[in-house]
Amino acid sequence: MFYGEYQHTVDPKGRVIVPSKFREGLGEKFILTKGLDSCLFAYSSEEWTSLENKLKTLPFTDKDVRAFIRFFFSGATECEVDKQGRILIPQNLREYAVLEKDIAIIGVSSRVEIWNKTTWENYNSDDNMSADKIAEKMSLLGI
Repeated sequence: MFYGEYQHTVDPKGRVIVPSKFREGLGEKFILTKGLDSCLFAYSSEEWTSLENKLKTLPFTDKDVRAFIRFFFSGATECEVDKQGRILIPQNLREYAVLEKDIAIIGVSSRVEIWNKTTWENYNSDDNMSADKIAEKMSLLGI
């Protein structure tokens, strides 16, 4: 399980240090792909395989399913952690998530998310993430 929030920077070559707590769970090689809300999702190989198997069960005749699967898999790449604990984020994924310098790396249960720091701060603002609003929605889900 991944949890926590870390602030890091992208170096001029597009490399990012992965927090050691996250490296343990992700492994030396893991999958990085386009996420929702303009961030990137990182999955361990095991979690990626599980997710892939779930997506295979969806009806590919559904246009929205095809669109999501294309979006999700076309942006996917395998990342390998170097000796300094860094990964190279491909240019297309840096552009998608607008990763220029300052970033936030957060743990979200079964995955890690990489955000542009400003985008994360705006998403995580009081207006967007008020505890009362979240609690209301969770109670509708029975949680």
